[in-house]
This record gives sequence, C-alpha cells and structure tokens, in this order.
Amino acid sequence: MNVRRLTREDVLPYRQLMLDAYERHPDAFTSTVSERAALPMSWWQSRLSEAPASPDVVFGAFDDQRLIGVAGLSFQTREKARHKATLFGMYVPPKFRHRGVGGKLVRAALDYAGNRPGVMLVQLTVTQGNAGAQSLYEQCGFVAFGVEPYAVAVGDAFVAKVHMWCDLRDRARLGAHSCPASDHATRSSS
Repeated sequence: MNVRRLTREDVLPYRQLMLDAYERHPDAFTSTVSERAALPMSWWQSRLSEAPASPDVVFGAFDDQRLIGVAGLSFQTREKARHKATLFGMYVPPKFRHRGVGGKLVRAALDYAGNRPGVMLVQLTVTQGNAGAQSLYEQCGFVAFGVEPYAVAVGDAFVAKVHMWCDLRDRARLGAHSCPASDHATRSSS
C-alpha cells in the first residue's frame, strides 16, 4: 500500500469513493450524497489541485492501483486563521479497515500540514460515539476539546460532533509520527 497526494487524474475514483462514504455513513459527514453527487466535476477537480498553496489537499491510499482510502486537508486562508488546517473527508471502506490505512492517511496529512509554512495545528470533527475513529485520531496526537450537540441532522434525528485538534509543534518536538498500525471504523466529517 502506498499513500500519495491525489491529482486531477484521480478525480473519478475519488468522487466515487466519497459518494460511497456519504451514502454508507450519513451520520459521519455533514454533506449528503445527493448534495455531493449534484456538484460539477470541476468542484471535485478543484479539491485535487496540485498548486503548492492550494487551500485543499487530498491524500489517497492505494492498494496496487486501487484507491482504498482518502483524507483531505483544508487550509485557512484568512490572515488571522492561517495557522490552522482542518482534516476532512476521511474515509476507508469497511473492506479495507484494520490494515493501517487510516493511520497512514492521517500521518501523511499531519506530515504535510507540518511542512506547510505557518501551519501550527490541525482540527477535525468526528461523530460522537464513533469510538474507533476517535481512538485512531487520539493515537495520532489529536485531543478532544469539546462536543457540539445537534451538529448534523440525519433524517429526523441529530448527531453530536466531537471537536479535536493536534498541535503540530508538539508533534514535531516529540517526533510523533506514530499513528497506529491498524485502525477501526474510519470516517469523519466533510
């Protein structure tokens, strides 16, 4: 398995994998499958820009040539928030979980963010009760700092989101490149 930054050439498998994620796990993502399916291909391609200062970067895990997991980073562009990035769209299909895919994706994202000038921290949200994903993030250096009740409407119900952050300065000082070798149910909001 290898992990690399996705490019525009990866747009079709990326789009398909994410539409699968939105459909299988409506409680994990802020977007719905119908909202994302309606977006033009140019929107999906823009997320895969290869520009060095692109506001969005997406990493993919590949088993041979097959895309088996993704995780994105969104970098803040406003002057007072440029020190922050958000991990989004983390997804590994059930068939490929417990193989270390999620840990490698999170590690790639954190390494990339840590090398981007001025970026000091990465944030994310995870559905409250998704213990496997939250545990993965904790093992990668994320710390919970709050719970947002009624964060996402799923049909007639609501789910809460746990807000987490990782201080990249602490990670660099500690040499914390140790995300777990195996992972659990891996999905987080987008």
